[in-house]
Amino acid sequence: MRAVPTSLTLATNNGDIAGGEVMLLALAEAAGDLGLAVTVVAPTGPSELLDAARAAGFAAVAIRATTRSAYARGLRAWDAAERSGLLWCNGLVPALATAGHPDRVVHLHQLPRGRAQRVAALLARVGARRVVVPSRTMAADVPGSTPLPNWCAEVVLPSGSHHRDPDAVTLGYLGRHSTDKGVDVLARALALLDRRTPGRYRLLLAGESRFVDEADALRVRDALDRVAPLVERPGWIGRSDFFAAIDLAVFPSVWAEPFGLVVTEAQSARVPFVVTDAGALPEVAGPGYPWIARAGDPASLADTIERALAEASPAHLDAARDRWRREYSPEAGRRRLAALLAGLGVRVGGAA
Repeated sequence: MRAVPTSLTLATNNGDIAGGEVMLLALAEAAGDLGLAVTVVAPTGPSELLDAARAAGFAAVAIRATTRSAYARGLRAWDAAERSGLLWCNGLVPALATAGHPDRVVHLHQLPRGRAQRVAALLARVGARRVVVPSRTMAADVPGSTPLPNWCAEVVLPSGSHHRDPDAVTLGYLGRHSTDKGVDVLARALALLDRRTPGRYRLLLAGESRFVDEADALRVRDALDRVAPLVERPGWIGRSDFFAAIDLAVFPSVWAEPFGLVVTEAQSARVPFVVTDAGALPEVAGPGYPWIARAGDPASLADTIERALAEASPAHLDAARDRWRREYSPEAGRRRLAALLAGLGVRVGGAA
């Protein structure tokens, strides 16, 4: 008789922390709450994810590697020799590294780009018991996959942090400064808004150009330079500080977003937001969400920003927060993870 797994090993895609690694830590916490013994596997260089996993109290396996190829080789050898229980491959790198090994879940956070990644994704699925993606939108492009939406902790704002002045509006963007995220489009929309109502708008542009190639970063800088007096750039700041400082969040992506975690954070914080029709953003925002701009269209983005500022009401914000609680809170994520693991024969308990 096949043993019932009571442990879960999560193998990271990267040693540093981006969106996929944020979700790995959330998955680890949820699995621990469900009573599973959790182990996180990560490379020693960079060690950001490894350090975070240990700080959170998870058992950790350090694969001595500073490159992706070395990490893949080390992970495959470790997995073949030492792993027990279910392996959760949190990205394409660990999935491809352990292709053909038993008892694996392949969790793809992004659609493969280019022929090489598409071939790698097909190979990575060999022998996988389940392929997981973060949205129904992405699942439509990954045949045979199961949606497991991302989730986020509640963003709590200081009491009384929002007292809007209609004559002084602070827009907010938080994330990577790149053209696929639409930051250059946002800069052009800001210029349009300033021409329509001079002096009314400013932009809090949080985040940085991490993981962005130099040519792309230059295009974004050129667009931002044209509206530099209207833009404040604090770098990475805490979610609570960010949402407390703005009147409207803007997520202007132009690429097919596989999810949109910062949208769920805005929902949790009860801050109005504008998204584009790129990828899964409308799915995360919810059916009938009123403020969706056309991706890559500065005029549409500017128009939608103006409309959201005019129309946003406590009822809209309450509905968004209710959606976060039902669909994207840690409790919702834990329930979905418990159901998925139970379907794979993993014994779960705890706070399901």
